Amino acid sequence: MIEETSSEQPYVKGEITRIIYHRDETMYTVARVRILEASVEEEADETIVVGTMPAMEQEETYLFYGQWKDHPKFGRQFQVDHFRKIMPQTKQGIILYLSSDRFKGIGQKTAEQIVDTLGEHAISKILESRDVLHDVPNMNEKKVDMIYETLIEEQGVEQVLIALYEYGFGMNLAVKVYQTYKHDAMRIIQEYPYRMIEEVEGVGFAKADAIGHHIGMTGDHPDRLKAAIYYIVSEESLRNGHVYVRTEDVIIGVQNLLAERDEAVIPEETIAEQIIEIGEETRLVVGSERMYLPSLYYAERGIASHIERLQKDDEQTTTEYPDSEFLKAIGDVEERFEITYAPSQRDAVRAALESPLTLLTGGPGTGKTTVIRGVVESYAMLEDISLDEEEYDQDDPFPVLLVAPTGRAAKRMNEATGLPASTIHRLLGYKGSQDGFEKDEYEPLEGKLLIVDEMSMVDVWLANQLFKAVPDGMKVLLVGDEDQLPSVGPGQVLFDLLESHKVPVQHLSEIYRQAGGSAIIEFSHGLKSGELHRSLTKESNDLRFFSCEQQQVIDVVEQVCKRAADKGYRAKDIQVLAPMYRGNAGIERLNERLQALFNPQKESRREIPFGDVVYRVGDVVLQLVNNPEEHVYNGDRGEIVALFRKEETTESEDMLVISFDGIEVQYKKSDLSQITHAYCCSIHKSQGSEFPIVVMPVVKSYYRMLKRNLIYTGVTRAKSFLILCGEWNALELAVAKIDESKRQTTLKERLQGDTLEIEPEDETMDVSED
Repeated sequence: MIEETSSEQPYVKGEITRIIYHRDETMYTVARVRILEASVEEEADETIVVGTMPAMEQEETYLFYGQWKDHPKFGRQFQVDHFRKIMPQTKQGIILYLSSDRFKGIGQKTAEQIVDTLGEHAISKILESRDVLHDVPNMNEKKVDMIYETLIEEQGVEQVLIALYEYGFGMNLAVKVYQTYKHDAMRIIQEYPYRMIEEVEGVGFAKADAIGHHIGMTGDHPDRLKAAIYYIVSEESLRNGHVYVRTEDVIIGVQNLLAERDEAVIPEETIAEQIIEIGEETRLVVGSERMYLPSLYYAERGIASHIERLQKDDEQTTTEYPDSEFLKAIGDVEERFEITYAPSQRDAVRAALESPLTLLTGGPGTGKTTVIRGVVESYAMLEDISLDEEEYDQDDPFPVLLVAPTGRAAKRMNEATGLPASTIHRLLGYKGSQDGFEKDEYEPLEGKLLIVDEMSMVDVWLANQLFKAVPDGMKVLLVGDEDQLPSVGPGQVLFDLLESHKVPVQHLSEIYRQAGGSAIIEFSHGLKSGELHRSLTKESNDLRFFSCEQQQVIDVVEQVCKRAADKGYRAKDIQVLAPMYRGNAGIERLNERLQALFNPQKESRREIPFGDVVYRVGDVVLQLVNNPEEHVYNGDRGEIVALFRKEETTESEDMLVISFDGIEVQYKKSDLSQITHAYCCSIHKSQGSEFPIVVMPVVKSYYRMLKRNLIYTGVTRAKSFLILCGEWNALELAVAKIDESKRQTTLKERLQGDTLEIEPEDETMDVSED
């Protein structure tokens, strides 16, 4: 029997007969195993093991712990939680192991010499001290290093995975730890476990503290206290969108966090001492009243500095056009596009043309897009520049830059102006979290006019990266709706710019699209002031409310979408929005039902399972992470256009092809965590997009998310039809609930020139996002 089988967890001891799939980046592995022994007798001699594991070799033996699973398509499999390699126990086994391909340059003869010299315990002796290899005849230093490092690497991965599993780390998180520290991983785990909180994404305080407690870092140990301090500041910033956290709140938060394990309360003075130390170590920016993550602190300072730079009053940045020239230009725009600008819209166009930096705000239907087109066209006429892309090249780039935070918002700008538009990440040449952005103050953007739409979505990190890349003399127009949700990331850049009164603002309030009879626009403007016009849902053609209970929501949404589909609308024309993922009326259940409606299973329609979901050709999907190499970014929507089986690909892997507005990107099965179904998505994920039809359930079970700005943002995504369903009193609760959780920022004060408590001398610190 297996001596190592602690508890009653199922296990399989087996020899690898075939590596079916392995991906180095994620260590996701599928292998066929000949069963030598198992906790439960199996009829079959072989089975498939699936899990996160390092590269394995055929004919080697492993002990796998986990659970048996019956896969709907691939049958019975063993899902691996953790494992260990069974090292060869005989001389012949060790010789075969050391002479395998993984030990480069070690053949049969050298392996025999190692075993003859060191015996059956050769491997453990080498791991204890590499110097024993010097006793082997004809063993040079290069071979010593190679054998020892290969053994350490093989043993290291397994040691890390096994050690962390004991502390509740899942295999994926354990792999992240190993990939971060490599050979140094066990030393970090055993000596400095709290470092993982700052250096490994996904490791929280509780997991690191479990290891710290085990090795004696308990109570008020300095490493433990500083880790708790960092964790509280980081969590409050990233979860609640704060740029800083009040020092008093940090102290209380640390005490509460540590109280989950400790009986005694850590005194405030003891925590305060470690706050000073962590500030001196520059892991946090610390003042007497506020504490910042360094990246957020310097990003906010950078924004303020660049806003001041861009507004310098000189001939290069400020332009005054004679009335006659401006009126001629705007008149020509009106004539060509058959529109008439209202006085407020003309003022907005002129301000954007003459000021170095301008803010344009307004709700739906107020003409922000019309103003953008007027700015672009008038600027081209007044400056005598061509808007024909073919007249420009790499040495003479296009003079007008149109950008937005998401691909959908950029596409809308392109459709409104007929000019190229891109995401901010693409404009700045984002190369990934490790390499950052190509464009910055040393390699600035090229062009004369920059227009940024959906500015409410831009957080402090991205805003600073954008502003630092804007050269002196480039005119900038920032466009947004201040009543929408703030950015997902920390800060409230648009709100702070408005509140500072340091940037010229043009606010559009009059509704112009109302001439078309849009009840959606009237309804959304009522929401802004806390008014609900139920009569609009009964009297209009583009707005409806269907009353139903929570348990009926999924059926009502399906019926509404089916009616739209019967009238010729496609899945990508209809967007269901919900604020929460779980529950009967949550995003996950709605996506499952809507996939069955819009893209049901068919024998002729290829599909691939991934976790709890199935992806099919024809599915509408949402990108969840930035992929700069493929020019696809978080929030982009695409359609699965092809699925190739592993026997049909050169990589011998299943492959999906997803089209994002004509850009086709290939996804291996292990890449599918980067996408999700998009039939239903969160209201946050919908920002920057418009859809012909929006269906939005609102029920009391969403109570934690029922806020006015959330409902307003969802409602304003609808372009032609808006269908609300659920409980009217839930909608009333949401509209009455103003989001009081104000984000803690200091951008407004910095823009106004207020002296703050912390002003380090280093103005050039790297502020790229961690």
